Amino acid sequence: MKKTSEKRKHRDELRREYDLSKVGKGVRGKYAKYYRSGTNLVLLSPDVAECFPDDRSVNTALRRLMRVAKRPVRRLH
Repeated sequence: MKKTSEKRKHRDELRREYDLSKVGKGVRGKYAKYYRSGTNLVLLSPDVAECFPDDRSVNTALRRLMRVAKRPVRRLH
């Protein structure tokens, strides 16, 4: 077993200057709506994620796909 150091023990305690009686009760999810509106996270399937090493490569591929999708369709006669 590891021994708990004195530094670790004191780190978990609040300092005397913090008066908890002045701190109000917290509201769960108070800013959740604002957080969600500012993010656009997408979870990739594992097989798709294997093909892209980072977010930059995903964005590049999607931009190229958008350009191709905007091109007019050529019909063969």
